[in-house]
Amino acid sequence: MNEPQDHAATTGASESSAEGTASVQKHGLTAPPLPPGTKYIWGTGRRKQAVARVRIRPGSGQFTINKRPANEYFTEEKDRISIVSPLQAANMLSSWDVWAQADGGGFTGQAGAVTMGLARALFKAVPESESALRSRGLLTRDSRMKERKKYGQKGARKRFQFSKR
Repeated sequence: MNEPQDHAATTGASESSAEGTASVQKHGLTAPPLPPGTKYIWGTGRRKQAVARVRIRPGSGQFTINKRPANEYFTEEKDRISIVSPLQAANMLSSWDVWAQADGGGFTGQAGAVTMGLARALFKAVPESESALRSRGLLTRDSRMKERKKYGQKGARKRFQFSKR
């Protein structure tokens, strides 16, 4: 039931930054200042074979992945929604500027890695947001990996056809 509202908030913020920022700032929280001598807060996320190194800094809501805007990098809507879910959970959608470097895996794995890295960085920056992030499963590593191929078999589970004679 909340999904259409979340979808509207993400598309509204991306279509009109001034209008989206005003509504989010009115209802959202502002980012706390960084400790002295710190430029960024780092978080590392992993999913399948993908690894993402995420940096955040208080700002206007700019989201960059591999030096490209997030909406340009991730073409699937489900990936775009998943990468901003930690910011929505902490109610700080346009309070942070995010830079991510994603390597390995496919686009869905990279989106999961960016999501986890962003959640870890937000947890470092705003420890009060832990319960909101943890309740949505954003701080838990998804440990599912591709199963290896076994010898004498065609794949991980598939076997060669059995012949009695």
